[in-house]
Amino acid sequence: MFSPQPGQQQKPIRANAALKARSANDARTGRKRPRSYARKGCAVTLHLQAADTEPSLRPHLARHLRQIAAAAGVRDGAIAVAVVDDREMARLHGRFLGEKSTTDVLTFDQSAKPQAAGAAVEGDIVVCVDEARRQARRRGHEVREELLLYAVHGLLHLLGYDDHDPADARAMHRREDELLTEAGLGPIFAGSKTR
Repeated sequence: MFSPQPGQQQKPIRANAALKARSANDARTGRKRPRSYARKGCAVTLHLQAADTEPSLRPHLARHLRQIAAAAGVRDGAIAVAVVDDREMARLHGRFLGEKSTTDVLTFDQSAKPQAAGAAVEGDIVVCVDEARRQARRRGHEVREELLLYAVHGLLHLLGYDDHDPADARAMHRREDELLTEAGLGPIFAGSKTR
């Protein structure tokens, strides 16, 4: 994770650990997964490094992000989502992008090669709960919905989307809302009070 003990070298979250943990748990319990789940689908793990939201983020984010990843064409892989506070996000933002401020989401692609349609995805997504609280209050929806929006934004970055110019940003936000609507949640980006 992103919070090493004193004297340890810092390492990013490794998404493939989710797959190993899932396989080890199945082997330990003797549980058999249906074939469709054993070999297909994207494993999503959630690492809360900040206070949980109310209602709880735990089951909500992982379940919906798995569903949205499948709708986006992801057939295999692992995504680790870390929920951090402003202080940790500002530290990571500074370390990896040279910005000394907080931000909503950072994405780290751990894949060995560029993504193709239907390819496995491996990545780490870091979302900021403090920024989500501010934006959710301003936009009139739940904090966990704002955090899910950030996670979907990170997923799209893992799939090759970019938002560095206005036209690309609009296309990316449009795709976020399409996927969220497909998942039964409706548009969160365009559906908020202030967007």
